[in-house]
Amino acid sequence: MTELKTLQIDTGQAPNYSIIWLHGLGANGHDFESIVPEFAFAKEIPVRFIFPHAPELAVTINGGMLMPAWYDILTLDIDRKVDTDQLRKSAQQVAQLIEVEIARGVPSENIIIGGFSQGGAVAYELALSYTKPLGGLFALSTYFATADTITLSEANRNLPIFVAHGSFDPVVVPALGTTAVKHLQAMGYQPEFQSYAMEHSLCLEEVRDMAVFLAKLLAMHAK
Repeated sequence: MTELKTLQIDTGQAPNYSIIWLHGLGANGHDFESIVPEFAFAKEIPVRFIFPHAPELAVTINGGMLMPAWYDILTLDIDRKVDTDQLRKSAQQVAQLIEVEIARGVPSENIIIGGFSQGGAVAYELALSYTKPLGGLFALSTYFATADTITLSEANRNLPIFVAHGSFDPVVVPALGTTAVKHLQAMGYQPEFQSYAMEHSLCLEEVRDMAVFLAKLLAMHAK
């Protein structure tokens, strides 16, 4: 399986915590690079931020154009038909990055997975099916594309989850975000859900709430 290229930012020497953050359709790993300095916790504790670059795929909803994508999107209706085989392949590729971090000495419990839009759908599939315990999951402006087919891992049945969505999102409508939360709750998870007065993007308030969530997770596993 092809290894993903990544952007890596270490906020200090010998990080014992890793955050893997997946970008959305048509973007790349640099998309959220500028947010790292906003996380105060990462200035106090060395953290490794890993931003993978998605491969180029033909995307049906964009006329078959090649662009960075974690999977093909077939329709943009409320059911959001996607190529779930490609989505799972992307999840497996990101899982390789987790294994690399474990080999570097980072405990799996100190690895947090998250993503925006398409990246969030991959993060759901990966984090909830991964066979080793992870530190947490954040899903931003996204949807749970594999909710009906995912094989849940017992190792992550109590995974802390942060879900955020824009109340004016015209790309991934808010209903998809709240439906994901309902799926999670039906599966026995207790996700934290936040809504923000924004479209398909991030806002400062959201980044601050994420910082609180992530800092809490790091503190839980601090030695």
